[in-house]
Amino acid sequence: MLFGSVAVSGLNFAYNVATARMLGPAEFSHATAATTLLMLCSALTLSFQLVCAKFVARNEEQAGKARVYRSLLKRAWVVSAILAGGLALFERPMSEYLRLPANHMLIVLAAGMAFYVPLGVRRGNLQGLCHFHSLSWNMVAEAATKLLFTVLLVGVGYGVMGAVGATTASVLAAFMLPAKAVKSDSGTCDYVPASFREGIQAIVFFVGQVVINNIDILLVKHYFSAEAAGMYAAVALVGRVIYFAAWSVISAMFPISAAAREEDNKLQVLLVPLGIVTLMCLGATFILWMFPDPIMGMIFGSRFQGEEWLLTLFAINTGIYAISVVLMSYEMSRKIANTGWLQLVFSGGIMLMIAFLHSSLEQVVVLQIGMKLALLLFVSIPFLRNFRAPARLQEAA
Repeated sequence: MLFGSVAVSGLNFAYNVATARMLGPAEFSHATAATTLLMLCSALTLSFQLVCAKFVARNEEQAGKARVYRSLLKRAWVVSAILAGGLALFERPMSEYLRLPANHMLIVLAAGMAFYVPLGVRRGNLQGLCHFHSLSWNMVAEAATKLLFTVLLVGVGYGVMGAVGATTASVLAAFMLPAKAVKSDSGTCDYVPASFREGIQAIVFFVGQVVINNIDILLVKHYFSAEAAGMYAAVALVGRVIYFAAWSVISAMFPISAAAREEDNKLQVLLVPLGIVTLMCLGATFILWMFPDPIMGMIFGSRFQGEEWLLTLFAINTGIYAISVVLMSYEMSRKIANTGWLQLVFSGGIMLMIAFLHSSLEQVVVLQIGMKLALLLFVSIPFLRNFRAPARLQEAA
């Protein structure tokens, strides 16, 4: 899973680098804003994936796993149709807010959005069955298709529309890819159905997650010039790469923790991914701190020079949040968690702070670092309480 996610992260990074180099800062900001809308939709995609993974893992019989999968897939189609229809209906006012060119690129994006939530259910089934090999190949196929179609379409002259069209094509390719692990067992048995409460918990968690990770892109696109927004999007790309690598570790932890019994070693299930994510983030931050200028110039070219010093700040920003997500995901895998609501509050706080304080790109990033440090402090409190309680019991014994 880790190696597959590294490949996906690399392909997504190559896609953004190719788009930035071929389009330039201004048009790159348009393409990034459009695809960021798809990332916001991923809150529901990931919610369905997480719930499907959790309850597929909890059901021991194949028939029960299949019933969970089928029921969630039906709901996902309904939600996806509403999202795609809404984007198509409000395409003009959204394009005006984001200062996008009037070429109906959001209509093209809506076509991919129609399949994006059901894709989350398919991946959740693979994740819940611990078929990480198939899950990794599905994500690799999406990223590779996006890169290939971007190079072809932008290269022949379709510009921003080509980059957005490539994103839609990648979603369709990933959804159409055969998934042998998806079963259609029609047998009957007692099974553990997907919980409505846990579905709401997942939605709250991922809405907060995608807002924290992506809303700054859209707000910068609105408040700053296209050139500045393109520079910001290029720097923010580094943070996305770091976070995606960290999320691969969290995804592997989740079904294992959800299926673990109470008598299993819960501390080990958490500390191993927490240690891996921390080391990954520290290593990335050190490299970007040591070599910001050559990294920025080598990756994006001469047109993206001038904001290299933001790379280190973004790495710190991402690392703090990634550690928080490990703790929140672990708690969600074990029980109904309240940290998702806390994250949603902080994501709303970030939106408000950027809306009122955006005198410079540096201020936008520093505000996020401060808010995410506070979030990490709050989500650590229940974690520390949970693991201090057994120690007190042992001392009493």
